Amino acid sequence: MSHAYVLLSGGIDSTTCLMHALSAHNRNVTAIIMDYGQRHKKEINHAVEISTYYGLRFRIVDVVAVIGKGGLTDVDLEIPKVSYADLPKGISPTYVPFRNGLFLSIAASIASANPSATTLYYGAHAEDAENDAYPDCSIPFIHAMSSAIQIGTYGRLILRTPLAEMTKAEVITFGDGLQTPWALTWSCYEGGEVHCGVCPTCRSRREGFILAGVEDPTEYMT
Repeated sequence: MSHAYVLLSGGIDSTTCLMHALSAHNRNVTAIIMDYGQRHKKEINHAVEISTYYGLRFRIVDVVAVIGKGGLTDVDLEIPKVSYADLPKGISPTYVPFRNGLFLSIAASIASANPSATTLYYGAHAEDAENDAYPDCSIPFIHAMSSAIQIGTYGRLILRTPLAEMTKAEVITFGDGLQTPWALTWSCYEGGEVHCGVCPTCRSRREGFILAGVEDPTEYMT
């Protein structure tokens, strides 16, 4: 039976990816959760909670010592309080240098050590790459990493990005059909007791539910 690995942050996109993998691989799935010193460390707890809820194996990987500093790891930088659309074109204030490239490389190494592993899932979606905000979410990046992973694992491991051409609202519509447990997911970059409601990812989350016409179970501070 083929086995899949999913990069799981506990957010809307990666959890939807997880639900898709559970369906496609008859629940033979392992979640890989990254601790990279993120300010919103609370997302790790949510990823563990989701994995436990479905009785899945999971692995938390500490990459704090090897990841570069960026908006989500440097406490001296301020998290913007506007939507992604209102940010200037180019590198996002919340970008962490080559974060997803590092995550995918580590996940591929872990997965390829399992003889039953065939697939690695990554939940980037279309809006992540808009305006060159996150180049490691773009289609060219995905194609390059997909080729590298396939070549580097002797063709055994395939990278799947089922959400890569979807908007956030489309991800939520797709995920709702998979019965994604929205109430267990976490998006906020501030990492407080509840979602702040004003950081870019909170705004994207709220707008996505509205546009998808799906009930939003999230408690927002603002």
